[in-house]
Amino acid sequence: MSSPQPDLAAHLRYNEPAVQARSLHRFFRDGDRETLALREVSLVVHRGELVAVVGPSGSGKSTLLGCLAGIDEPNGGSVHIAGHRMTQEPEQARARLRASRIGLLFQSGNLIDHLTVEQNVALVQGLVDRPRRRDRGALLHSLGVAGRARAYPSELSGGELARAGLAVALANQPVVLLADEPTGELDMATEVLVLELLRTVAESGTGVLVASHSPAVASAADRVIRLADGQVGS
Repeated sequence: MSSPQPDLAAHLRYNEPAVQARSLHRFFRDGDRETLALREVSLVVHRGELVAVVGPSGSGKSTLLGCLAGIDEPNGGSVHIAGHRMTQEPEQARARLRASRIGLLFQSGNLIDHLTVEQNVALVQGLVDRPRRRDRGALLHSLGVAGRARAYPSELSGGELARAGLAVALANQPVVLLADEPTGELDMATEVLVLELLRTVAESGTGVLVASHSPAVASAADRVIRLADGQVGS
């Protein structure tokens, strides 16, 4: 059988799930004690979806996001990002895939303090080839922080910090955005702002997966995945 034509191959690749995990299993050892963090967790997030992962502290949410991002390697199961295998690959390959296909948004720490907003975005864009990069000015303008491009994180308001952090996450046009408690330290007004931005990101064709305790995040999501003791519940 001949290989798909370039345009058909691109179409098929676009229709792959943004992220797909099958039967993820992760445990940690402390001496003779073994802690199961993930137990046969499977999920799919499609482009254009906003999906929330909810559960109490210790349920495995952050471990799950770490495995999906290739920051942590599961003990079993597989992760694919837009059809590209993430698990059981060398760290260098995982890092390349993470930089070019995944946006990461954290509760804190998305910005480096001694760099301006624009420099933070440029730093992330320097990790990938030019075709994946978004125009910095256009990106900052779309998120309403173009006027703060030369400001340092300490000079930004809460809402500006949220927008600038999202700019860093979106710098390389990711197919999936993984957000870990992105509204955990925000006031209600800023949380609403962040959720509106995440909805806009999803509507642009990116798959968005948010791990959170917040009822507002669950309410804003298209689907909710519930974790308890490392397992997907009903």
